[in-house]
Amino acid sequence: MLQTIDYQIFRSPAGQLLVGSWQDQLVLCDWADRKNRQAIDDRIRKATGGEFREVNSRIVREATEQLQEYFSGNRTEFTVPLLQTGTEFQQTVWSALLEIPFGHKITYSGLAEKLGSPDKVRAVAGAVGANPMSIFVPCHRVTGIQGQLTGYAGGLEAKRFLLNMEDKNNLFAVL
Repeated sequence: MLQTIDYQIFRSPAGQLLVGSWQDQLVLCDWADRKNRQAIDDRIRKATGGEFREVNSRIVREATEQLQEYFSGNRTEFTVPLLQTGTEFQQTVWSALLEIPFGHKITYSGLAEKLGSPDKVRAVAGAVGANPMSIFVPCHRVTGIQGQLTGYAGGLEAKRFLLNMEDKNNLFAVL
């Protein structure tokens, strides 16, 4: 029996997201129009052995409900189980992203230092950019050294929107 990666399109105020599950885990929450969409999808297919089909699974419904709560200002943490499909290094970086609390930002160099690899800023930035679970794994909370907005799969306007939305009470602090 063919395993499937069930997905739906979620129209967020910041842009369209593809939200997908495999078995009982979220495997994708990514910008529909990102530049390397095919590479991300291929990586997920290879890791799961599944094929994409547009179906609204229980996990996809749960994830989209949590996204709606997030965008309405009623959620600051997510509880959907995640399946991260990437290299060991990417998964280490993504796990560190999960530790950035709502209302906080960190620089790429700060993240590299936190991981004990201050000389691997570019590699850390590459792993951040390969994150297939935007918002759930909050890569939008990583900025340039001066706090400037740099590369984001959903585009800089989406990143700005997310940061402004989370900062509505001037909560942001740099880790």
